[in-house]
Amino acid sequence: MVTVKVYSTTTCPWCTKAKEFLKDNNIKFKDINISEDTKARDYIIERSGQIGVPVIEIGKEVIVGFDESKIKKALKL
Repeated sequence: MVTVKVYSTTTCPWCTKAKEFLKDNNIKFKDINISEDTKARDYIIERSGQIGVPVIEIGKEVIVGFDESKIKKALKL
């Protein structure tokens, strides 16, 4: 199974939706709160070129925002 990481903040409603979607589909993921982890924040800004959340890493693929169709495709759902 591919590694899934969700870079999020506690106040982001789209982050919550992304995590709920993953849970509903029994996808294990690591939730990384970039409000608390500045190294992770800097990493994901550099990796994605974005400052918004959520940013979802599925293997080597980076998905900015909660884009259900892209997430399904990356996870082969």
